[in-house]
Amino acid sequence: MTYRKLVCLASLAAAVVVIVACGAPENTTPPATNTPQPTNTVTPQPTATETPQPVATPLPEAGTPRVDAHGIEQVYVPAGSFVMGTGDDTAGLQAPAWARRELDWEKPAHEVQLTTGYWIDKTEVSNADFQAFVDDGGYRKQEFWSEAGWQWLSQQDAENLPVACEGEEAADHPRVCVTWYEAEAYARWRGGRLPTEAEWEYAARGPESLIFPWGNEWDSSRANVVDSTGTQPVNSYPEGASWVGALNMAGNAMEWAQDWLGLRYYRENVNIDPQGPETGSLKVEKGGWWGSDPFVARSAYRHFEDRPTYQDHHIGFRIVTPVDGP
Repeated sequence: MTYRKLVCLASLAAAVVVIVACGAPENTTPPATNTPQPTNTVTPQPTATETPQPVATPLPEAGTPRVDAHGIEQVYVPAGSFVMGTGDDTAGLQAPAWARRELDWEKPAHEVQLTTGYWIDKTEVSNADFQAFVDDGGYRKQEFWSEAGWQWLSQQDAENLPVACEGEEAADHPRVCVTWYEAEAYARWRGGRLPTEAEWEYAARGPESLIFPWGNEWDSSRANVVDSTGTQPVNSYPEGASWVGALNMAGNAMEWAQDWLGLRYYRENVNIDPQGPETGSLKVEKGGWWGSDPFVARSAYRHFEDRPTYQDHHIGFRIVTPVDGP
């Protein structure tokens, strides 16, 4: 190739470069800037608040005392089990002639479970306690009386009620000469009821099923029973207290229970919260009484002859109220 041709080719290539450089369209896109971009903003959500759960109130321990709304001292009996009735162990005591047939009605010994605790009066209801019911118009207020009790009351001479027990009027002695219906009305006035036979017996003998409130041996110094000529103050014989601290459950005054008396009821094997027969003519009475015999002072003893309209110098009562009662 000649020198002239080389010069021409070089000139042509330079011209192309110039054309390309000068004729290229101008880039009109603005330069990139660092503009902040929107970010995903998370809105705080309220935290879940747990609803406080009610805290269960612990139940009292056995024997815990309290004073109810009427100023009566009670002790706590927790739920539990015990052997109710009698097997062959009567602490070596022989039944008096008038009570010999009664032993069969305490049999068979059988385990009973009480599923709910309750408050029971520490002492028998005193004359002063009962007078508060009378003074509050208890004999005029039908709401405190069962239908049968009100019917009985309407047939009585109101001027002679309540019946006074001669020689037993001291304010701190147990209220005796009171029918089952009157005891029931007083219990309702207090916001409670009469104890079932099982409740009474459990409060007296406890989970160890003692023969007497204090143990398995008779001790005449612990109860107002033998050779006694009358009642003693309801807070007497503290050395004879039961496992929960209830007094005079082996003597002083025999006590009305809620149940109708069923002489064969134990054979029905009612083991959980027994209430006694649905109907009957006689009411259960528990515990010994002044001037009686050690045999009837056993906690398993169940008296066998009195209608709810009966009253005498030997029969008193105490009441129970529920855990959430007044």
